[in-house]
Amino acid sequence: MNNFIVSARKYRPATFASVVGQAALTATLKNAVRTNHLAHAYLFCGPRGVGKTSCARIFAKTINCEHLTSNFEACNECESCRTFNEQRSYNIHELDAASNNSVDDIRSLVEQVRIPPQIGHYSVYIIDEVHMLSQSAFNAFLKTLEEPPAHAIFILATTEKHKIIPTILSRCQIYDFVRIGINDIVEHLMQIATNEGITVEPEALNVIAQKADGGMRDALSIFDQVVSYCGDKITYQEVIENLNVLDYDYYFRLTDSFLNNRAADSLILFNEILNKGFDAQNFVTGISSYFRDLLMCKDAATIVLLEMANTIKDLYVKQAQQCSTDFLYHALTLSNECDMNFRTSRNKRLLTELLLIRLCQWNDKKKEQLAENAELKPIEKIRVAENNAATSPNNGIQNTSTVYLKTKTQSLTPPLTETSKSASLIPPSISIHSTAASSSSQVSDIAAPKYKAKQHESFTEQALHQAWRTFADGKIPEKVHAKNFMINRLPNLVNEDTIRIVFDQPLQQKSFAEVQDDLKTYLAEQLHNDYLTFEVEVDETDQKNALFTSQDRYAWLAEKNSALGHLRKEFKLEID
Repeated sequence: MNNFIVSARKYRPATFASVVGQAALTATLKNAVRTNHLAHAYLFCGPRGVGKTSCARIFAKTINCEHLTSNFEACNECESCRTFNEQRSYNIHELDAASNNSVDDIRSLVEQVRIPPQIGHYSVYIIDEVHMLSQSAFNAFLKTLEEPPAHAIFILATTEKHKIIPTILSRCQIYDFVRIGINDIVEHLMQIATNEGITVEPEALNVIAQKADGGMRDALSIFDQVVSYCGDKITYQEVIENLNVLDYDYYFRLTDSFLNNRAADSLILFNEILNKGFDAQNFVTGISSYFRDLLMCKDAATIVLLEMANTIKDLYVKQAQQCSTDFLYHALTLSNECDMNFRTSRNKRLLTELLLIRLCQWNDKKKEQLAENAELKPIEKIRVAENNAATSPNNGIQNTSTVYLKTKTQSLTPPLTETSKSASLIPPSISIHSTAASSSSQVSDIAAPKYKAKQHESFTEQALHQAWRTFADGKIPEKVHAKNFMINRLPNLVNEDTIRIVFDQPLQQKSFAEVQDDLKTYLAEQLHNDYLTFEVEVDETDQKNALFTSQDRYAWLAEKNSALGHLRKEFKLEID
């Protein structure tokens, strides 16, 4: 029985050309080899499994190669290349900083750096997970990293660049590796499947690539897992079953329910999804991404932003044609709101079901909105001639104006007469009078449908505080816990629509949630702004630093005033 080698090791890149998804970086490194512009220290940073350590090994092997090829790759025939391939090279040293992160480990490395290479031109030191080094180890490494011997080159690799101290960063050339695109992963996996004699559906590889989240090593590990499950023929259905991925067909069926107001069907589908073991929060995240992808399909210029197989992309484009842009905006807003409230919700299933019901009510709300915001239509152009030449300064001049009325029907409205100075729009329930030659008489009273337009006026933080105190003093019952801390804790105005409140403990946030809806309605009415939103934060710093004991209070006061200590010592005072 042959020993099995996982794909991540078997197909690990051995040349710059075989590195997937990092064309810009590999081209830069090859040009550095071609022009012999080699730095003494490099930092390769980026997500896991994107080729940092592999590129470091290829680069170390190439700069020591004695007979480079025409495209500046290692020849794999010289003594230096053979020793590297056989893992017995004394010129290339690898150190795992995760387990060798002490000062003594770095001092041992510094001592080793002094020894010149026996074969080749450079001694290359690859330090993986360099962010794991301790602060003392970093400091011990600084001088050597800045001024190493001419034969020494350091290549540092890390997934967390922000944890490396700036003095180390300033001494290195920094190469940022990017996540590998889905199409690149699918293409590479297809080549591997062909080499291994495995038949695979492109849609199945697309699922694997999405699951890998831009990491080739993760993609190859998932590929091996799927091969163990499916055998020599990999299908899309078997992959989503093995990886527990929600089929996009569920999203298509849900969208049909949304567009046709079938709330019951959407709830049954959601129950089926839960019964298959999918988490509700993952479902909300998935449907948000699905609506985003549909929105990208509405414009031919943004379809390229979808990283998926062409067959699946065609299905998304077809589904997007059935959805209006307004519906997708509305769906994204609701799903994002549900996602943000998911962590704090006690009944997560009900929260998700409410999302589905609200999406199914889109058509009803749209019709109601259109009825409330009907277009203003001209009733009739009316000309009024001034007949009283003695009193009118514009004798003989006729005024023409158009009167508009907001209506829900197409029925005809009687002609209206107005004064020569009347303007354009008639608000609801307004009477229009005309001036005749002899007298003025009321022509008609017009009552338009009543509606309340949304308000969006700016306000000051002072006005916010006044309305906030008024609500806390008069609107909250005495026994409600939120009353006391709302009086003592005022909010901040982040921007013209966002109000930020910071609480000391989660209990205050919970109590505030009981009155939040009523408060929002009250503030919208008082401040004339229907677009208010709350940002709630719990900061327990003050709670942790609270002075609970007499000893704590004395220590705090003594730190503020050293004379207090002398006073206690002089009079031999005791702290109760």
